[in-house]
Amino acid sequence: MNVKPIRNDEDLQRAFQRLEVIFQAEPGTPEADEMEVLVALIEVYESKHYPIPPADPIEAIKFCMEQQGLTPRDLERFIGPSGRVSEVMNRKRSLSLSMIKRLHEGLRIPYESLLAGV
Repeated sequence: MNVKPIRNDEDLQRAFQRLEVIFQAEPGTPEADEMEVLVALIEVYESKHYPIPPADPIEAIKFCMEQQGLTPRDLERFIGPSGRVSEVMNRKRSLSLSMIKRLHEGLRIPYESLLAGV
């Protein structure tokens, strides 16, 4: 195993190229161990240099609605009356902490997404 630190994007590309070669390695082999180390190094480098911010709260709600086949009317039990749902979804009203809690508990939308930008 000849693993080196990933210090720049060129190193990252080399790590990806090597990972492609050993990706199907049998568990317990030196190649499998090398793959685990490369994956960890790649994750650390990418999280530091290419962080993915949490989703926008409204986009997270829309995504959840799409995935679960929900309508704005279905959001009323989490957000309030239809007028309030409309205001929130059109970004004219912010989510309150109680709305965030109900959306998280009822629809399993991560708090990180619902609290983004607060």
